[in-house]
Amino acid sequence: MRQFLIFLCFTAHIAQSQPEYYRIKTSKIFDGKKLLSNVSILIHNNTIIYLGSEGNMPSTPHGETEVIDLTDYMVLPGLIEGHSHLLLHPYNETSWTDQVLKESLTERVARATVSAERTLLAGFTTVRELGTEGAGYSDVGLKTAINKGIIPGPRIIASTRAIVAFGSYGPKGFRPDIEMPIGAEVADGYDDLIKTVRDQIGKGADFIKVYADYRWGVDDKAMPTFSQEELNLIVSTAGSSGRYVVAHATTEEGMRRAILAGVRTIEHGDGGTLEIFKLMKDSNVGFCPTLAAGEAILEYNGWKKDLDLEPERIAQKKESFRKAIDSGVKICMGGDV
Repeated sequence: MRQFLIFLCFTAHIAQSQPEYYRIKTSKIFDGKKLLSNVSILIHNNTIIYLGSEGNMPSTPHGETEVIDLTDYMVLPGLIEGHSHLLLHPYNETSWTDQVLKESLTERVARATVSAERTLLAGFTTVRELGTEGAGYSDVGLKTAINKGIIPGPRIIASTRAIVAFGSYGPKGFRPDIEMPIGAEVADGYDDLIKTVRDQIGKGADFIKVYADYRWGVDDKAMPTFSQEELNLIVSTAGSSGRYVVAHATTEEGMRRAILAGVRTIEHGDGGTLEIFKLMKDSNVGFCPTLAAGEAILEYNGWKKDLDLEPERIAQKKESFRKAIDSGVKICMGGDV
């Protein structure tokens, strides 16, 4: 762990000082596939331009290169978090409803600033933000602050406000005449969906997130929300700007509709079958299973992982993930953190 943190501290150092060249001397580098020995790295304007033996390294202008000796450490590439929520608590810390209804936007952004730095120092240099959950376009603001060097943090790929069908999402159990904060953006039908997607793009979304299903069925059973035509429209509208769509989907039918619509990834996929995962593979749709999220929610609700029996929800998740592995679908690492 100490080896890893030394490299990440150097990464934060680059973002702040930025001389033109860095020469990193190291004895071992793990490039993501294999371990390399006795190699050095040359960085120019934050871009790696050489990785190889010290003797073959290109020359650099005198006085413009900082040499950093990491020969006692192993260097790793930055990791990518594929399903992040910097503006939320961890799921084993507090309830979604409490933070969305009770915490001010200022408090949530302050916490996200701390989380961004901790995420970077934990080894993640890029995060894909999967929705601000009631914090508007704050992920775009965080991204801008990081890019300007105001605060330390990873590169943020922002989705802003997730798109949900009317009546399906948000806090439940309150009087019907009380309008509660939803935690996402409601849109339905042809004109409304086109306008909402375009509005999010105009306000800084790098990609679009949609809830293809949610717990709005009888007895809160998860059921599909948007029709096939609506999902097709969301994907085509985003695609015309060069952006992709990802889908929260936990049911077999919700996943099927999102896959056929052409989303880039399916998030969660708890109810996925072998047939569905094979359809994902054939359609080149990635799978982000968010394996840790269910455990964290159950722990908040009192489940003791090391003492109590494994809940059915966890057993089902493990089974669906085995089917995903067997299908050969591409897996995206994301913790729903």
